[in-house]
Amino acid sequence: MNYQITEVGNILNAPTQGNGLITGVAFNSQQVTTGDLFVALVMDNDGHNYIQNALDNGAAAVLVDNKHVINTKIPAIIVDDTLIALQQLGKYQRNQINPTIIAITGSNGKTTTKDMLFSIMATTYRTFKTPENFNNEIGVPMTLLMMPENTEVLVVELGMDRPGQLTVLSRLVRPDVAMITMIGEAHIEFFKTRANIARAKLEIVSGLKSDGVLFIPFDEPLLTEAIVQRQVILFGQGVNNIEAFSDHTMFVYQNTQFAIPLIGGYNIMNALAAISAGILLHIDLKKVAKALQTFDLTKNRTERLVTARGVVLISDVYNSNPTAVAAVLATLKAIPAPHKYVVLGDMLELGDQANKLHANLGQKVLDSGVDGVYLVGPLLNKNMAPIIQAHIDSVDFHQYATDQLDQLRLDLQTLGEKGDVILLKASHGIHLETVVNALMK
Repeated sequence: MNYQITEVGNILNAPTQGNGLITGVAFNSQQVTTGDLFVALVMDNDGHNYIQNALDNGAAAVLVDNKHVINTKIPAIIVDDTLIALQQLGKYQRNQINPTIIAITGSNGKTTTKDMLFSIMATTYRTFKTPENFNNEIGVPMTLLMMPENTEVLVVELGMDRPGQLTVLSRLVRPDVAMITMIGEAHIEFFKTRANIARAKLEIVSGLKSDGVLFIPFDEPLLTEAIVQRQVILFGQGVNNIEAFSDHTMFVYQNTQFAIPLIGGYNIMNALAAISAGILLHIDLKKVAKALQTFDLTKNRTERLVTARGVVLISDVYNSNPTAVAAVLATLKAIPAPHKYVVLGDMLELGDQANKLHANLGQKVLDSGVDGVYLVGPLLNKNMAPIIQAHIDSVDFHQYATDQLDQLRLDLQTLGEKGDVILLKASHGIHLETVVNALMK
C-alpha cells in the first residue's frame, strides 16, 4: 500500500497533522517497520501509550482517537474510534484491489482448509491468505490491508466466539464464496447449544454477495436452513477408495486420485471443501490434486512431527472440543504403530456442560487402543480420570496439573521408541505447544 497521510484522512473523513507516505499498517509497536501507520488500539494495553515506541521503530504516522492529546508535531490521523477506522481502511483497500474472496468459518478445520485453499488457488491465481491467526475484528482488516495490490484471490479465515461477530466480519470482507467447515462444541459455554452455534456460523452469509455461493457439509442438518436462503453447494459426498497411512491419506474423488499429507477422516472433509471451491473457480482437478500433496500446514493443526528418537508426535494443540477430540482419537486408533499414547489437556469454554463432556470422552480414549494416557488439567483429572483408573490394568495412566508441564515434558522425553506414536490434543490455553517444542529440540 502507498498512501499519503492526507489521503488516509480523506478515506476516513478524519483530520490529519503532518505529511508522509504510509506503506504498511501495524497495531503492535514492537512490530512496526519503517513507513507503517501505527494504529493505537484500545485493548488490554492502550496503544496510545506506545506511540513513541512506534515512532522510534520507524512509523510514518499514528492513527489515534480524539480522546487522546498528542504532540502536534507527530504525523497523525485523528478519529473517533481507532478500531472502526482500521476496519474502514480495510474495506477501502478491499474495494481498491477487488479480489475474489473466499471466507471460511467453522468449529474445527478453518485453518487447515484455509491452507489447502491457498495452495489450490495459487496454482492459477495470485493468492493471499489470512496470516497466522488474524481472524477477528482486528486481524481481518489487517489481512485486507496486508494483501498485495495484485491479489486475485483472497482466502480469509473468520473466527467467532459470540453472536453477531460473524455478521461484522462477513460484511467487512464481502465474500464471493462462504464456507462453513463443520459445527462442533467450540465456545458452547457462550452459545449453550450446537443449534445456537450453527445459527451464529450462518451469519457468514450476512456479507455474502448476492450472487455468492455458500459451501456447507452435506451431513449437518443444523445448516440445512441455509439451503433455502442462498445458492448452496454441499461438500463431502462422492469420495471413495479411502486409504489411511501413518503420515498421509489417499482417496478418489471425481475419478481423480488425491493424497493429502494429513491423517483423519475430518481432513478428508476439509480437503473436499477446498476441492469443491477449486472446481467452482475452474481449476483443473489435476492441479488441485498436485497442490494438496504438498501444501503448507499451519503449526499444531494435526501436525505430524518426528523426534530425534524416531517417535512420531501428532500435535493438535491449538484448540479442542469434544467433536475434535473424538475425531482425532478415531484417527489414532487407525494408525498402525507398535505403541500409541495420548496426551490430553482440558477443553476450555464448555460452560456448565464441561464436566459431562469431559467424562463422555473417557470411553472413547479407552476404545482408541492406546497403551498410555496422560491427562492435564482439573476438568480431565476430575471427570475422565476415574473412568481411566477403572481400567488401570490395561493402560498406563498419568495425571498432571496445568502447572506441571515441565514434569510432563520430562516423562514424555523417554516415552516410546522409534515408530511409536504420541498424540497431543488440548485447548490452546493449556499450552501443550511448549511441550511439543521441547520434545522436538
